[in-house]
Amino acid sequence: MRGEFEGKVAFITGAAHGQGRAAALALAKEGARIAAFDIAKQLPYPGYELGSSEDLRSLARECAEAGSDCLTFEGDVRDDAAVTHAVQTTAAKFGRIDVLFNNAGICAYGLVHALGEDEWDATLDINLKGAWLVARRIIPVMMEQRFGVIINNSSVAGLRGMNRLSHYAASKFGLVGLTKSWAIELAPHGIRVVSIHPTGVNTPMNDGLAALEGLTPKEIGERSAGNLMPVPWIEPGDVAEAVLYLASDRARYVTGSQFVLDAGLLTQ
Repeated sequence: MRGEFEGKVAFITGAAHGQGRAAALALAKEGARIAAFDIAKQLPYPGYELGSSEDLRSLARECAEAGSDCLTFEGDVRDDAAVTHAVQTTAAKFGRIDVLFNNAGICAYGLVHALGEDEWDATLDINLKGAWLVARRIIPVMMEQRFGVIINNSSVAGLRGMNRLSHYAASKFGLVGLTKSWAIELAPHGIRVVSIHPTGVNTPMNDGLAALEGLTPKEIGERSAGNLMPVPWIEPGDVAEAVLYLASDRARYVTGSQFVLDAGLLTQ
């Protein structure tokens, strides 16, 4: 059977685990070839466990089992040289890039007056500047082929304030601004741009935040979210389903908008 994304190529940041991995596998199962980009090492901030080299290797194996090719790249979204190498290699080997899922991100708590500059800069540089650094290298590829979809992974924190997360909210609100602005610039080139806004997601990031706070993952999910529906979080697969839809021709007229997966949180 031919999948919905047969012949398409998806470039995914933060692909080693969590939401990025789920989206990569979902796209691979639908026929897309995958370029998986991840820092694949630990950082001093936020301090919890990030993806690893083995996570990337196992992702490539799972994509192969699904019948898809997967290129893996270890790199930091803040490193333009690493990003440029990954994009150029992907375009050379696969011939095109149809979908960009700007997913790489970090999160940690901190009172606004107690945040250090390094904590602020790391959050804004990875979550917001990193999305721009990756997109600006991929957009010319999409412009040349006159087709592309960029999905920026924001958060409910990109649509409302969050206690002890002002730096995180600022980065996620910023992605909304990028999304709307890029949609205006890129529509004439056949490129759509959308942002997605999940509530808390059952990922290693959620586990890491819980460990930093001395709480269980369920407690951190419930405290961070406050969902209307009786669930502490949604699953990575729920985010992956949204990515599949928004990247597909079924959403061919969706651009510049915000797609919410909030279990009702923003209703209240």
